[in-house]
Order: sequence, then C-alpha cells, then structure tokens
Amino acid sequence: MPGATDELIQRLYESPPEGFVAARTAAIDDARKAGDRATAKRLAALKKPTVAAWVVNLLALRKPELIEELVELSSSLREAQRGLDGAALRELTNQRRQVVSALVTAASKLARAEEPALKLPLGEVEATLTAALAEPDIAAQVRTGRLIRAATYAGFGEVPRPRLRLVTDEALGEDDESAADDEAEVVEFPRERAAVAERRRREFEQRRRDLRRELTNAQAAEKRADGQLERAEAAERDAGHVVEDLDAELAELERRRTEAQADVARRKQARRLAEREAAAARRQVGDVQAALEDLESDEPE
Repeated sequence: MPGATDELIQRLYESPPEGFVAARTAAIDDARKAGDRATAKRLAALKKPTVAAWVVNLLALRKPELIEELVELSSSLREAQRGLDGAALRELTNQRRQVVSALVTAASKLARAEEPALKLPLGEVEATLTAALAEPDIAAQVRTGRLIRAATYAGFGEVPRPRLRLVTDEALGEDDESAADDEAEVVEFPRERAAVAERRRREFEQRRRDLRRELTNAQAAEKRADGQLERAEAAERDAGHVVEDLDAELAELERRRTEAQADVARRKQARRLAEREAAAARRQVGDVQAALEDLESDEPE
C-alpha cells in the first residue's frame, strides 16, 4: 500500500506541470515544518515533467490497464521478431499502430479534462508510447507515472530491413513463375544489390553515429539545464524562507508596537489623573494657607 508521501508524489505528477514547482515547494515546506527532513529531501529531488511526459503520466496513473496491454503487445512483438515470423510480425505491427493511436486518444482526453486550453504535444506522447512498446526499460519508466520528459525510439519501421518470406511447397506451386523471376533477378544483380546494401549500411552507421553524438550533446545540455534548474529552485526556496522569516519578524514587531501603543495610552491616562490630583492638592494648600492667614490676623493681643 503506498504511503502518504507516495500519494503526494502521485498527485504532483498527475497535476498539470505549470503548478508543479509551487506545489512541490509547498510540500517541502510542510515536511520541514513537521520535522520530516527525509521526506523534504525526497520531494526536493523530484523534477518537473514536460507537458508530453505529464500526459503520459496521467495515462499511466489513471489508466494503468491500458499500459499493461501495451506491455503485453510488446512481448508478442519481440517473440515474433526472434522467431522471424513475418506474417505475425506484420499483423502485430498493424495492431501496434492501432493500440498506440488508441492510447494517444485516451491520454489526450484525460489531459484535456484537466487543462482544456493547454496545447498538447501528441507527437511526443505517441513517440514515448512507441518507445515503451519497443523497450522494456522505457515501459517500466512509463508504468511509474513519474516521467519527466518524452522518450524516443529509432526502431520499428525507421531502419530499412529486408523483407522476409515464408516459403512453403504450396506457395512454390502457386507462384513458380514469380519465384523463377526472383531467382533470376538474384543471379543477375548480386553486385548491385550488395552495393545498395552496403550503402544503406554505411548510411545507417553514419546516422547512428550522428544521433549518438547529438544524444551525448543533448544529455550534457540536459544535465547543465537540470543543474541550473535545481540551483534556481533552491535559491527560490531559500528566498521564500527569508520572506517567511521577515514576515514572522514583522508580525512580532507589529505585536510589540500594538502593546507599546496600549502602554502609552495607559500611561497618558495615569498622567492626566495625576495632573487632576496635583491641581486638587494645590487648591487645598491655597485654601489652608488662606484660612491660616485669616486666623492669624484675628489673633487677640
């Protein structure tokens, strides 16, 4: 059973990404106030997902059964590839397209229900689901519902592959002429076909090297950007804490100011009372002095 922190993390990755940083910061602050440093550290390590990753996360968290169907189809495709079963592979490839299209539609509906006006990068969503279909590691990441960016895969249909044909006695009987023509073609143009194959292989290798170089550069740029983001987020949190501390100090000063104003009012009232008492005392002194003078003036000789 997932704990409270896991449920909180799930809510973060289910929510639209524009509110991710603010929600995470609030959760970190709550954990710190509760003295839960381990949870605060765990939350601080979470990264904001892209819009495409959020859409896939939403699908994985709200409709996990659809992701399981994708994983089952992936296993069937790999078995067909290992067995070189051309007919099964073609059928499963068509099924793959239908499944991925249906998943993209389902993910789009979920996302639009959350953010109707948000522009959805459905091409990246489709690429991620296709990658999950091809790579078990990517599928495992999709299952977690915590992707932070879209995934790609340069597999199905993108690299030219030789067509496979399942040859049976029946097929040979029905299409002897076509088979003979194919055989003649193989005999007549072996060098040309070999040259074409070699050219394709070189182009493929060059493209792979280029992509790997681009991937290395992109990963380095991503690492730098992630570092900058983490530093910026840490600075934002620190600045927020400074503001909170200042707010607390201002509140304390305001409380003390209110108390001081009340004390001034009390002292002012006491001064006015003392002034009235002093005035009364002075009048009494005058009256007594006047009476004494009158008495002394009438003293018998």
